[in-house]
Amino acid sequence: MDPLDRIDEIAALVEGARSMPMSASCIVNREELLDLLDGLRTDLPAEVRTARALLDERDEIVAAGHCEAERVVTGGLAEHRRLVSEAEIMVSAEHEAAQLLAQARTEAGRSRTEADDYIDSKLAEFERVLSRTLSTVERGRDRLRARSEAGAFAAPDDEPAGS
Repeated sequence: MDPLDRIDEIAALVEGARSMPMSASCIVNREELLDLLDGLRTDLPAEVRTARALLDERDEIVAAGHCEAERVVTGGLAEHRRLVSEAEIMVSAEHEAAQLLAQARTEAGRSRTEADDYIDSKLAEFERVLSRTLSTVERGRDRLRARSEAGAFAAPDDEPAGS
């Protein structure tokens, strides 16, 4: 179950709970509330683990791109040195090494951009989930505050006039 759905269930449980007379307190089924909280505790870390895994995956992709770029550059430089020994091929070797370097940089940049785009989309999705969760929590807190304030205003009217 989605963590936001669990939060909505908890809020509904609290909102639907029987009120205590002359108090902002209410009676909530402890077992039901604890079950919902346990479910939330189970689901939320999974979402966080997913985000961490995505970040780790992005880092691995970027690192692999760097390694591949370094390998291509090193290979290009070695090839360049081999060809420099022959004077008439020197210009061709420099040109080929430059192409390999440019190609490696382009490929590394493309890989980095793809990884960043993928991670950004996953983080945006996670941000939406967290925003909805925060919104639900804020609404719940606002309702509790309103109920508490309503209870605070109602309390003096209930006192006997002689007190």
